[in-house]
Amino acid sequence: MPVLLMGSMIACGSGDGLESFGGPTMGSTYSVKYVRGPSGPDIAHVQPEVEAILAEVDQQMSTYRSDSDIERFNGLPADSCQSMPAGVLALVRVGEQLSIDSQGSYDLTVEPLLDLWGFGPQARVEHVPTAEQLAVVRQRVGHDHLRIDGDQLCKDAPVQVDFNSIAAGYAVDRISARMQALGIRSFLVEATGELKAVGKKADGSPWRVALEAPRDDQQIAEKIIELDGYGVSTSGDYRNYFEQDGRRYSHTFDALTGAPIDHALASVTVIDRSALMADGFSTLLLILGPERGWAFAEEHKIAAFFVIRVDKRFIIRSNSAFDRLFSDKSQ
Repeated sequence: MPVLLMGSMIACGSGDGLESFGGPTMGSTYSVKYVRGPSGPDIAHVQPEVEAILAEVDQQMSTYRSDSDIERFNGLPADSCQSMPAGVLALVRVGEQLSIDSQGSYDLTVEPLLDLWGFGPQARVEHVPTAEQLAVVRQRVGHDHLRIDGDQLCKDAPVQVDFNSIAAGYAVDRISARMQALGIRSFLVEATGELKAVGKKADGSPWRVALEAPRDDQQIAEKIIELDGYGVSTSGDYRNYFEQDGRRYSHTFDALTGAPIDHALASVTVIDRSALMADGFSTLLLILGPERGWAFAEEHKIAAFFVIRVDKRFIIRSNSAFDRLFSDKSQ
């Protein structure tokens, strides 16, 4: 059972008639399981199709390679434009809507902040910046500095775009669509921890995913859910962080403050028909925290599963949209 890298899920089960493959991608890994019908495509045909999508997403959206489309854009000065693939422009539009929905707390242009605090691709060392350093960098953050003009992405300030909060979910949706176009009706696709499951396994049993408690020393399944046609994403602050002077600093940032989140929400899992939106919403809710995030999920009918720190333990909460999906199908 491969452990999903977002930290709170394990993909469960395999059986007769199930094909599987995987490998490295986006600095992490991916895996695919699918039921091959009598005339269905074999791994030798499916795997190159999947890896072509992953390679394309990496070439377009990675902030860890200087030749990617988005990093070439990030290197441009203010008042510049660059032609972009349709996928990049689509994600910029998604990011804009998530920024508006969160009143600016979620923002795709936080890469300079990540670098400043020691988490980004250009980071040197993890540290707490001075107020002066923070003020300078915050001038280069803000989705309102971006605009789309035809097939071009433009900026009026030297902002840098970071798709790490939505690119993997987008890749999973792209792979899922390709699997279905190949005639595959039952599969589970996972990339860097984001996943989507469609159909059932060869024996008729469902795809099952375990939502884990965020503990460093062991994996404990808090709830097991059955999926068909849904994407799953978990965002958490419990593995990528540093401590200074007895205080913990997460790698997840609130763009309004320019600082890491500082609240009791340890992780949030979102279920959505779109793995892309599950990916984006899980980050948004984590940024907003246990109260504002909960209210947002309820208002927008987002199926969400919260893990909240209380003293030295965790409590879990699933909201009404989540419970409607899984009250009769989970354990």
